[in-house]
Amino acid sequence: MKQADIVISGGGMVGLTLGLALAQGGFKTVVADLVPASTILAPHFDGRVSALAYASVRMLTALGVWEALAPDAQPIREILVTDGVPGRPASPFSLHFDAAEVGAEALGHIAENRHIRAALYGAVAAQKNLELIAPTSVKSMNTQGGGAIVRLEDGTEIAAPLVVAADGRESRLRGEIGIGVVGWSYPQTGIVATVEHEKPHNGVAYEHFLPSGPFAILPMTGNRSSLVWTEDKTKAPALLALDEAGFHQELSRRFGNHLGKISSAGHRWSYPLSFHLAREFVRPRFALAGDCAHGIHPIAGQGLNLGLKDAAALAEVLLDAGRLGRDIGALDTLKRYERWRRFDSFALAASTDALNRLFSNDITPLRHLRDLGLGIVDAIGPARRFFMRHAGGDIGKLPRLMRGEAA
Repeated sequence: MKQADIVISGGGMVGLTLGLALAQGGFKTVVADLVPASTILAPHFDGRVSALAYASVRMLTALGVWEALAPDAQPIREILVTDGVPGRPASPFSLHFDAAEVGAEALGHIAENRHIRAALYGAVAAQKNLELIAPTSVKSMNTQGGGAIVRLEDGTEIAAPLVVAADGRESRLRGEIGIGVVGWSYPQTGIVATVEHEKPHNGVAYEHFLPSGPFAILPMTGNRSSLVWTEDKTKAPALLALDEAGFHQELSRRFGNHLGKISSAGHRWSYPLSFHLAREFVRPRFALAGDCAHGIHPIAGQGLNLGLKDAAALAEVLLDAGRLGRDIGALDTLKRYERWRRFDSFALAASTDALNRLFSNDITPLRHLRDLGLGIVDAIGPARRFFMRHAGGDIGKLPRLMRGEAA
């Protein structure tokens, strides 16, 4: 039987980041993931990109990951938020964020998920305290005495004081432990595609609020942008089935011509959209992190940042407990993490849900109200700068890693 300090179920971006933070702090850590790295890193596996807030960039820098990722990450210099309807002029009211206003080089960075994973895999390979076992998954977990016994699908058994589930929204381990969730599905589908365009984007990200949902244009390296297109789930299949000419025509209605001629660059992907929040984040010898604990609407692009903040906070709590000689799997230790992260997760999840409901419609009184709100925030400097700091993940009680310090 293997011996470890912590076993992490799930080797996605949150699971690997948490594993790195714990291993660098001295804990012997094992990460089990169902999908091999060769599959995950293939361009056709996942076409999504992630917006990394500058607090998350500080964390990745502190962990030694950012140097490998930086060449494939596009800085976000500005963000422009507008409200409108396809085929009609956008509202004259808009919200404009500029990194220069807060003295920052960038409000965040856009990176393809496969590049983030590649940088994490490189850091994992160089970390002696961290073992990645793939492809396999956690088959069962049993607590006994002062620890837990984990059995993997490949037959491996591991004894450890603590097990962390970071294996996604449909976490099997979360269900087996008996932690329920509160949540619902949205009547929307997320469509993701990459386009090439004639003109440079100059690091500007656009968020167009349309009646069917937000339509985001996220700058990527080169003359490329990622489209995160929220559409009514009854209409999405027909849009995905369009030929190139038809799909480009629908894109152009929403995209506009500010970047010149556009063309598709790669596959189209679609994902159902939903909301959920775990009723508990911890049990004795067990904790949740990332999408296992919460799943939010992508309207603000904060999903990965929320999970990375979980990883930073949990690593800090466990490392502090270890340095004091306390039991890292004891419920009172883990409750500190739950108190720290659960309210913040709920607040952000509720905010994104409310924004989606407020903006994803064409009700005239609401449209006037939200346009007025955008204009007021844009006109008030302190309010505008607060929202910029919020987008950068730089508010509230930040874990040490997100301040750029060692955990």
